[in-house]
Amino acid sequence: MENRDCFYCSKDQALESLMIEITKLNVSTLYLNKDQTHKGRCIIAFDRHVRELFQLKQEERYYFIEDISNVANVLDRLFHPDKINYGIYGDLVSHLHIHLVPKVKESNEWGEAFVNSPESKKSLPKNDYDDIIRAIGDGLKQNELIK
Repeated sequence: MENRDCFYCSKDQALESLMIEITKLNVSTLYLNKDQTHKGRCIIAFDRHVRELFQLKQEERYYFIEDISNVANVLDRLFHPDKINYGIYGDLVSHLHIHLVPKVKESNEWGEAFVNSPESKKSLPKNDYDDIIRAIGDGLKQNELIK
């Protein structure tokens, strides 16, 4: 089911202003967040419009968690964070999606939840985004995790 008011469903300019599509996964799509305050921060959006995790069928839940786990594994290998934070909110964007946020102990936010929309966002040059996207894609391909 698609929701025309949802930027994950319509893949419109609002989505493109915030993130860059990396690849399709088993039951979801992986995006790189344009705000790289936390290097490697990604978002995984379920491919069908649902609001809640419990609305997924058992097999969908299995593959969604597999998608999340596999991406987290690649982020851990690439960026060596001290911890990856997983955020499922959806108050403002009700499409089921999860933020994967690599965090390091030296961060001002260590021990706290990551700030979803920090006052000063860290934008990168296009080449840097391309490098991160390529590295994540290569990491997933090495594990044969891309459809």
